[in-house]
Amino acid sequence: MTQTTITSTTTTTTSSGLRSLYLIRVVFSLIWVALVHTTSASLVSKDKPTVIAAVLLVIYPLWDGVATLLERRMAGTGSGSGSGSTNRVTTANMALGLAATIGMIIAVFSTIGTALLVFGIWALLSGAIQLVVAIRRRRTVGAQWPMIISGGLSVLAGAGFAAMSASATSGLSTLAGYSAFGAFWFLVSVVALSIRGRSGH
Repeated sequence: MTQTTITSTTTTTTSSGLRSLYLIRVVFSLIWVALVHTTSASLVSKDKPTVIAAVLLVIYPLWDGVATLLERRMAGTGSGSGSGSTNRVTTANMALGLAATIGMIIAVFSTIGTALLVFGIWALLSGAIQLVVAIRRRRTVGAQWPMIISGGLSVLAGAGFAAMSASATSGLSTLAGYSAFGAFWFLVSVVALSIRGRSGH
């Protein structure tokens, strides 16, 4: 088997794995959004989180860290020159997810506003990391433009959440919107990767 064939097979396997993971992330986000809307949408900045809201807030960054670990195993095994630096970035993202989970565990004992602040900081930083990873992965995996857009929007949304955390009218419904948009871009990524796989480019 030639090196070109090995590279092509690895890329195909990576794309297939990413598509499956992205679909799982879409399902998770939609379930999370539905649970927020049905149980916690009325909670605003000065309210204390309910038990259900607290669980939803903690599990979101925790799941993102787990998903990042799975994604690293699928896409971080290549031998390209940028794989080492990409692995370091994804390691930083996993550490960020763990830190955000710990921060959220502390925040849910305070108010929704505090949780929004923690979520906003995490969304901003994780979005920046996603942006870096997607840019570096363009040449090896391809079809990364949806993740580049999603990462950029996450940076903006995170800054917005942090700024809105002190507003009395800000609530968990804003986070549900963020998660729904994230699900949309993951779904777009699945389609883009599928098209690229079929075209062979």
